[in-house]
Amino acid sequence: MPTALITGASSGIGSASCKAFAQAGWDLLITGRNAERLAGLAESLRGTGRRIHSESFDLADPTAIFPAITALLDRGGTPDAVVNNAGLAATGPLLTMAPETWDTLIRVNLTGVMQLCQAVLPAMIRAGGGLVINVSSHAARTAFPGWGGYCVSKAALDMFSRCLREEHRGDGIRVSTLTLGAVDSPLWDSDNVAADFDRGSMLGVDQAAAALLHLAQQPSSQVIEDLTLMPAAGAL
Repeated sequence: MPTALITGASSGIGSASCKAFAQAGWDLLITGRNAERLAGLAESLRGTGRRIHSESFDLADPTAIFPAITALLDRGGTPDAVVNNAGLAATGPLLTMAPETWDTLIRVNLTGVMQLCQAVLPAMIRAGGGLVINVSSHAARTAFPGWGGYCVSKAALDMFSRCLREEHRGDGIRVSTLTLGAVDSPLWDSDNVAADFDRGSMLGVDQAAAALLHLAQQPSSQVIEDLTLMPAAGAL
């Protein structure tokens, strides 16, 4: 059975994706910041008969990623697919954004993804290759006032995905980007996000999870380089 490593698994798109992948027959390596929710999810997923291994850490901590991923791979083996779903958002004008807020956005949405890839891709390459899926946003391509830091972090993630794909195409590593419009997830409940969008018009987390599973189920002879999924209402 194939194995997927999914980050940001303790809530939202990550949790929904874990359920979708397990139901489709995937074993899972799951990570998240909330250790209690992550453990509860892992226990419930084991009821599907799949092998589930979890490790709690924060992508904002640059010293935590390598030890946590090493421990996870030691227990669960090398994944066939990595879903870099974990991320965060913060709103505010660029000219008054605190440097700490800017740094955290870049740290989690970009640098943490790079470090996670550094931690797991060597094992995948030794195993013959695999798939990396990076979850991006429509904000990577469209400037939204008040969302500048988030837009920049996701635009940089898009270029990271393209560069990673070209550097490791010969190693059997395929890289996909899932570009999402607004998704009704806990992101909107964050104290760092000020927005009054109609959440009823947004995509559901299950729709985003289904798109991730679709990307992961592509045969190794092909890759969907970028899949864009938007609410029918368009950009909110």
